[in-house]
Amino acid sequence: PPRPRMSAQDSSVTAKLINGGVAGLVGVTCVFPIDLAKTRLQNQHGKDIYKGMMDCLMKTARAEGFLGMYRGAAVNLTLVTPEKAIKLAANDFFRQLLMEDELQRNLKMEMLAGCGAGMCQVVVTCPMEMLKIQLQDAGRLAVCQGSASAPSSSSSYTAGSASTHKRPSATLIAWELLCTQGLAGLYKGLGATLLRDIPFSIIYFPLFANLNNLGFNERTGKASFAHSFMSGCVAGSVAAVAVTPLDVLKTRIQTLKKGLGEDTYSGITNCARKLWIQEGPSAFMKGAGCRALVIAPLFGIAQGVYFIGIGERILKCFE
Repeated sequence: PPRPRMSAQDSSVTAKLINGGVAGLVGVTCVFPIDLAKTRLQNQHGKDIYKGMMDCLMKTARAEGFLGMYRGAAVNLTLVTPEKAIKLAANDFFRQLLMEDELQRNLKMEMLAGCGAGMCQVVVTCPMEMLKIQLQDAGRLAVCQGSASAPSSSSSYTAGSASTHKRPSATLIAWELLCTQGLAGLYKGLGATLLRDIPFSIIYFPLFANLNNLGFNERTGKASFAHSFMSGCVAGSVAAVAVTPLDVLKTRIQTLKKGLGEDTYSGITNCARKLWIQEGPSAFMKGAGCRALVIAPLFGIAQGVYFIGIGERILKCFE
């Protein structure tokens, strides 16, 4: 018997999910080293090991080799497809739910849809970033602790050990967290993640939709590839820089293993207060440039993949 054909609705959702996954994988591969620099710069307390992004990347490459710059990328590559899938599907779902007429732009409803998408993706984003941060920061900690090996902290895994044969792995960290703290261990910093992702989505989705609309072409029924790509980059950068202070707090809270003399934080307000008092207001913008450089291509690539319609092309092959 002939195979049942996918309905247009099903195939458009599937295509979107494929597009989101492909965009995520390509994007992460391209910008991961800059993301690693961002994490290490945000985690610097007082005495600076790294002067800036390029200095951080060069020192990392020298100390840990080229692959050292991709420490923690496996977690991201594994989970970026479900994360993008949830975010895109949720944004679409909320847009259909909240907006009667797609063509009539309603800023409030677009922002609400973005907010819903931000809340849904946290299910995957929080544990993914939590594990990624431990792996990304291990090299900085090794430098921090140097020859003066730190007294063993209460957390048992060896993310900070200077010896290379004890490199932490995501599965080991996840397993130890689950054993010692249960599921809550993997969702440490959930509040901070929500505080960052909801404003990000509220800013990004409507800003992109409106920027992209400026290049709308009557003949083709959509904006040009270059216009969509640039809209994704601009909206991504603006949203990324705007929420950097929240990202700094999230990074600090989710870093389990601290260097010598580095503070631990009991929550978001405690972290914000200590950061303000000890490192000054400028600390809240640590890694802002890196974030803009990470997010802009990520969203530019995502819009490009959508424009080319890779998902649709793959599905055509199966029909």
